Amino acid sequence: MTVDRNALRKRAKVREFALGLPGAVEEFPWGESVAKAGGKVFVFLGVDDGSHPPGMTVKLTDEAAHAHALTAPGAEPAGYGLGRAGWVRVPLAGQDVPAAELLCDWVEESYRAIAPKRLTAELDAGGRG
Repeated sequence: MTVDRNALRKRAKVREFALGLPGAVEEFPWGESVAKAGGKVFVFLGVDDGSHPPGMTVKLTDEAAHAHALTAPGAEPAGYGLGRAGWVRVPLAGQDVPAAELLCDWVEESYRAIAPKRLTAELDAGGRG
């Protein structure tokens, strides 16, 4: 599999943004990168070794954001039953991939849906990790 440098740059921006949120930590369950807040995953970032196409999975509870994310080329409800709870997998490689800024907006929405209230209050107060 060839490495899509643009996709890896977007993944790096999304990862940096996610880990800058209050209380966010990176862990590697299943050998994949995830960002957690309060012990719960708010974004799955997969692997960056080229073994799988780059993508991210986020929980979007806002109906408009959820619908918009699903219009991204290749986007789909997440597997393992997570799609029914609002989780969407968005590929980061290929044509017409959303801009990094929009991807980060979706990461922030997922964070707000998952993180403890005290951390979202810190974010609202202007705090970044």
